[in-house]
Amino acid sequence: MSAKGRPQKAFDRAIVEGPLARTVWKLAWPTMLQNVFGGIQGIVDQAMVGHYVGYVGNAAIGVSVQIFILVIVFVASVFSGMGVLVARFAGANDPDKVNRTVYQAFLTAVFMAVGVLAPLGYFLAPTLLDLINAAPEVQGEALGYIRVMFVFSIGMLIFFMMSGALRSAGDARTPLRLGVAMTVLNVVLNVVLIRGLGPIPAFGTVGAAMGSAIAAGVTAAAFLWLLFSGRLVVRFSRGMSFAPDWDIIRELFRFGLPTGFQGIVMNLAGVLMLRFVGSLEQSAAAQAAYTVGYTQLFALITWTSVGLMGATAAVAGQNLGAGQPERSQRAALVASSIGVGVACVIGLALITVPRALLGVFGMADGIQFELGRQLLAYLAVSGLFVTVALVYTGGLQGTGDTRSPLYISMVSQVVIPIGLCTYLQMTGGLEASGIWLAIVLGHVARASLSVMRFRQGKWRDIAVDIGPARA
Repeated sequence: MSAKGRPQKAFDRAIVEGPLARTVWKLAWPTMLQNVFGGIQGIVDQAMVGHYVGYVGNAAIGVSVQIFILVIVFVASVFSGMGVLVARFAGANDPDKVNRTVYQAFLTAVFMAVGVLAPLGYFLAPTLLDLINAAPEVQGEALGYIRVMFVFSIGMLIFFMMSGALRSAGDARTPLRLGVAMTVLNVVLNVVLIRGLGPIPAFGTVGAAMGSAIAAGVTAAAFLWLLFSGRLVVRFSRGMSFAPDWDIIRELFRFGLPTGFQGIVMNLAGVLMLRFVGSLEQSAAAQAAYTVGYTQLFALITWTSVGLMGATAAVAGQNLGAGQPERSQRAALVASSIGVGVACVIGLALITVPRALLGVFGMADGIQFELGRQLLAYLAVSGLFVTVALVYTGGLQGTGDTRSPLYISMVSQVVIPIGLCTYLQMTGGLEASGIWLAIVLGHVARASLSVMRFRQGKWRDIAVDIGPARA
């Protein structure tokens, strides 16, 4: 059957009618598994670079990813606005508005990736690396990596956008299948490009970025083919105009910009934390411990939490669109209970087997191991709070309250942790343990404030509309 004759798949009405626990889990587990496979890709990058380049390569990837996320998260803010609109319209069973919203988000993302991220990222990369106070040897390894990531960011942006659109519409399995395929391809490419194979030279740290860019580009092309084929709950057609629909774009940025600023605040806080880590006596070893412990091993908890956050956003948004706000509120409680249980199990592993975990990255001994072991003990506690914070953030954002998480992040991710580190540095008492404690306190504050704000229920009155389709 041709794409033109194929009927668009119907939305899953169990999200607004079925048991909540089953609904949340049905949306969450594919995203969790997708995050696990995506995380495996990061672990393979770090492990191979750690063994073939050394811990300086680990630090280079860590600081590069922190900068890349800081910049790209603002560009990707349009996806958050898209998620709010898609969930509402899917809950109201309006496929036309869902399709129009996703298409306009796609056009906007392509323009920003090609016209903004690629040129600015390439030329500003050295300045951005100076900003985080990275050691000279780390900067040398990081420059090529971060330039490749910026210039070829379009594939990754399309993948993230389409994954978010389908999850908000109730389809979490298609992003899982394509995400697994992307990870497998990425791992194969990294094995070849990082260490070299036959006539292909070893590109080292830059090879990790090359593998990621190629794999994301191929997967993005597969996504677009599926969208035009009519096989998904979201559908594009060849008759769609390239002209911007300003009614939709305004709504995308209305809901998306606060999330973009929130991402900037959080990742700027991460960059500032890297500066504090870089100011320690053993800066390169501390940055490696921070990179491996916080951005890789702590992801064992955040993979689950981010999956639950996306599920909560979709379920809460769709039920609000269907006129059932009580189900939206209960969804966050169900999801946070699941997240805390997982965080307890993983936190126990971080405390009991740190040498085995850090050894995967070539950090089984030395000062980098001691700093990493210490950090993992703090993160085991922090994980209990970060999972609650992310779930309730999803509840707020999915229902359209994207401003509250911004203000909460400013307090919990900047004022508290950066303020504590600044005080310790000014008084001459800044050590690694002080930075690790600041991370925990920030997560405790974020969880508390997010739960309080969601329970106030002001999100119930947020209206969403994009008007009729243009002729």
